[in-house]
Parts: sequence; structure tokens; C-alpha cells
Amino acid sequence: MSNANRIALVTGATGGLGTDMCKKLYDDGYVVVANFRSDEKGREWYDERKLEGYDFYMAKGDVTDYEDVGRMIATIKEKIGPISILINNAGITRDKPFWKMDAASWHAVIDTNLTSVFNCSRHVIEDMIAQQFGRIINISSVNGQRGQFGQTNYSAAKAGMHGFTKSLAMEVARKGITVNTISPGYIATDMVMAVKEEVRNKIVEQIPMGRLGGTEEIAYLVSFLASGKANYITGANYAINGGQHVY
Repeated sequence: MSNANRIALVTGATGGLGTDMCKKLYDDGYVVVANFRSDEKGREWYDERKLEGYDFYMAKGDVTDYEDVGRMIATIKEKIGPISILINNAGITRDKPFWKMDAASWHAVIDTNLTSVFNCSRHVIEDMIAQQFGRIINISSVNGQRGQFGQTNYSAAKAGMHGFTKSLAMEVARKGITVNTISPGYIATDMVMAVKEEVRNKIVEQIPMGRLGGTEEIAYLVSFLASGKANYITGANYAINGGQHVY
């Protein structure tokens, strides 16, 4: 099967990382479905990409809601076909020291960053088994590997993503499906660039390469793991952080 017949779903597609993932997969020849939550942002994002020469299928859905994800996946399957590649990219932060953290901040981050991985993966896994082919790529974080002050919720969710990856990878390894994690460091997304310059400079000082990562660098790794060249890679966690955390 060529890439042209394979459908890739990217959750949280309208952010900086999601955008470049969608564009790279589209350039690779996949049929790309971009998940979004806000109608206004989704329309604006679609129009911007169209001006750049990209024509994505758009799929509205709340990745924290199991039933809504099921509806979204069923609609994609009915209109386009079964999903072969899932990029679990949706994520948020609600940072604060643990002694100030409220339950709402905990659940919002766990539900968006971790429970969403279950919701989306569960709704596509049976079709992947039927196809005897699948790629699930979970976008974690360097802070899921090393921890970070003020991010007990975020670090727990991101570490949990790789625990999920390892176990599911074992279960589906003989069914033509690979499951892998990517753990980016600090990337030059709009969210990071919005941080005060002096704070951002302190972050960069901690990175041996002396710079932030590029969204296109993460997208390239996604492209590789989605490809047929990565058939023998599963259960792995790819650190891409400029040397900020090595192990």
C-alpha cells in the first residue's frame, strides 16, 4: 500500500508542532486529517494552510471525551476510510507548584495529555489490526523524562504516555503495528516564544546546543517513524532535546 492510500490523523493539529507534522505527512503523500476543537481556530488554521498549498481534512473532536472521539473516528472512517497512522499530539499545561495545584488543573492536564491517548488509540486499534498495519506515535516531553518544577501534572501525564507506549507496543508487535514515543525538549512554538525573553534565554542556556528545537525537526522524526523504514522500531522513546537531558 502506498502512502497515498494511508490516512494519518494528527490530534491537536492547529498548534505549532501539529501544523508542521500535518504538512510533512502531507508532503510524504499521506491523506492527512487534522483534529481541532475550536471552530474559529479550526477555520482560520485551515484557510492559512490552504493558502500555503495544503488541503487537509478537518475533524472536530474533544480528545478528552471517549464518546466524542468515537464519533469523530467513525465519521473519518465513513467519509475517507480507516486510520492507519495516529499522532497523539494534543496537549496542554496548567503549571503551578504542587502545594498550590487544584484538582481541576490536575484532571485537565491528565485528561488532555494522557487519557486522550487511550481514547484515540482505542478507537483506531481494531481497524489497524484488521489492516495488519498501523503506526501510533505519542508526543511526550523531556519533562516526562526528567521532571520539572511546577509540572507534577504534566510530567506525570507525559511519563504515562511512554508507559502506555511500551505495553501497547508489546501487545500489537505481531500485528504489523508499531507504537513509539517522541520526547521533545523546548521547541520554538508560539507558546514557548511567548515566554518572556529573559526567561527564554535562561532556558536556552541550559541546552548544550544553545538553541531551541524547530517544529520541522520533530515533524521529520514523526515522518520517519510513520514510514516503512521504521518497521522494526517499536516501544521506543526518541529524545529530541538538543542534549538538555541525556540518559
